[in-house]
Amino acid sequence: MRYTHMGAGIGLALGALGLQIPAAAAADGSDVRIDLRNSYPGSTVTVSTRACGPDEDYGKGWSEAAGEFHLFPGDEDGVLTGRFQIPEGTRPGSDTVTLKCPPRTKVTETYQVTGRPPSGSVAAGFGPAEDTGMGLALGGGLLVTAAAGGLVWKLRRPTDNRA
Repeated sequence: MRYTHMGAGIGLALGALGLQIPAAAAADGSDVRIDLRNSYPGSTVTVSTRACGPDEDYGKGWSEAAGEFHLFPGDEDGVLTGRFQIPEGTRPGSDTVTLKCPPRTKVTETYQVTGRPPSGSVAAGFGPAEDTGMGLALGGGLLVTAAAGGLVWKLRRPTDNRA
């Protein structure tokens, strides 16, 4: 019975990972790549594309939130890269980026502008989160002791099939 629960849990985890593969494959087929690590107001967003072709060395971009920006050759051959800054007053939501290259290439991509990331520690009433002294060592020791006690209890408990 124990193994069926473990097998079901492993199966669910592998199934969830398997559902992510088509989304990742679809994202790789896009002509536009937007660096989403910095997509909050005040941050700089990097956009790159291969849609312009290997011979093009200039393009223009336009973001609904940030306005116009320029595309120049990137680190790789055939890739144009541009940067723009999301204005401070921008509310979280979707932003559409349009890229144009000569003679008539136009691609559009949408991404999500998030809220400003939190800074500092969470005030939970137990002191700052940066505490690395004796409290952290004590907490780790208590966790290890609890895990060891649970293991000993599980191994020493009686089973129903003893004679």
